[in-house]
Amino acid sequence: MPSFVSSFLRFILRLVLWVLAAVFAISLLTAALVVMSLGLLKALITGKKPQPMVFGRFQKFSPDAFWPRAGAPGTTPARATDVVDVEVREIRDDKRLP
Repeated sequence: MPSFVSSFLRFILRLVLWVLAAVFAISLLTAALVVMSLGLLKALITGKKPQPMVFGRFQKFSPDAFWPRAGAPGTTPARATDVVDVEVREIRDDKRLP
């Protein structure tokens, strides 16, 4: 008899924990859906593109922000007033040609 009671209580506890986990997951999904829909609604009202604001806050602390590489995302593009004047010449390596 004690094994039946303990197995029944174990089953009830497991069932309660599964229900709590499901409620937690559904509440997280609902919160994400509400935040996304509010962001899209704001974008429709203002006429601007929706922007992921959460990750933009952390990008300023990335190593690329301190030492940007050439052509890396987040680097400043060349301005229209920056002019680079170079002379073009062809470099041929005749030893490698067949």
